[in-house]
Amino acid sequence: MMNTRLTQQLIAVTLFGVASLGLSGCVVNVGDGEAQSQWRESWQQQQEQNRTYLTKLSLGMSQEQVMTLMGTPEMSEAYIQQSAQQGEAPKEVLVLFYRTQRNQEDGKTTKDECTPIVFRNNALIGWGETAYSKI
Repeated sequence: MMNTRLTQQLIAVTLFGVASLGLSGCVVNVGDGEAQSQWRESWQQQQEQNRTYLTKLSLGMSQEQVMTLMGTPEMSEAYIQQSAQQGEAPKEVLVLFYRTQRNQEDGKTTKDECTPIVFRNNALIGWGETAYSKI
């Protein structure tokens, strides 16, 4: 009697274990594309917003003023520019890159998809490819 009861309990536990394994399969959520659509709208809105903010820039603005207006850049570069003139102080150069167009739909932002904003000694000296190529 004891063996039969133990055997029945073992069979019940085994069946329960097998049944739970069968029910714990993977779930794939296909979705309706809403998340991807929201992501696409988000970067499109950010690009449009960045292009709008670029029109509000003024030469001579500080880095803090520009970042208050534009927000956090996608990437940046900075270096000290040594003067060719004797006795002239070195200049601090900072370039902030803001995404303004999409070239490839790969989920990555590259410099060619951004507009550079160029500062020298914390003063805005220009933006766009012309300003970037002259530093």
